Amino acid sequence: MVPGLIEEALRESRGVSDGTPADRTASRTIKVWDLPLRLWHWALAASVLAAWFTPTVHDRAHRIIGYAVLALLAFRLVWGVWGSRYSRFRMIGVRLRAAPRYLWNLRRGMTGRYIGLNPAGTLMLVALLLSLALSAITGALSVTTTFFGVWWIEDTHAWASDAVMVLVVLHVAGVVLMGLLQRENLIRAMFTGRKRIRGHQQGA
Repeated sequence: MVPGLIEEALRESRGVSDGTPADRTASRTIKVWDLPLRLWHWALAASVLAAWFTPTVHDRAHRIIGYAVLALLAFRLVWGVWGSRYSRFRMIGVRLRAAPRYLWNLRRGMTGRYIGLNPAGTLMLVALLLSLALSAITGALSVTTTFFGVWWIEDTHAWASDAVMVLVVLHVAGVVLMGLLQRENLIRAMFTGRKRIRGHQQGA
């Protein structure tokens, strides 16, 4: 955790919910996820869901969805560098190193409070992006003249696609669990872009 980061973010935020300065423990909200990132998130979720139900049945649609996923991944890489504060990848290395201890501490319900992604969420983000990239790239290669029918391309595509779905289930379960532990609707936060914090809490 970074001391004072929440206070700094609150100063940058234009819309903090009701709470007087005297009430330091009052629940407040802060804008975390910008609109492009939220649109990206739900567009990717819809694309992954559609891709799961279209192979062999609607091949043309499946290919188009695959190309859309590649475009969305490319956008996320760009936005991870040039996007708003909590969209950037600047803390990924730190969070990944903290992930094992963070997951271990979850056994006792120790979740900490982070404005952006916590270490477990960062680990899931990286795993999903890599699995999606592998699935989409091998899928695109499998319809080319050079790699059409090549067994290891097709098998890698199938395994990566299965891995994506497993990770999606774990992601949803993790979001629900974290929401229960922290008593916050994190799914709604990805629609509104705002997360609830308390004045006395610190995080990143």
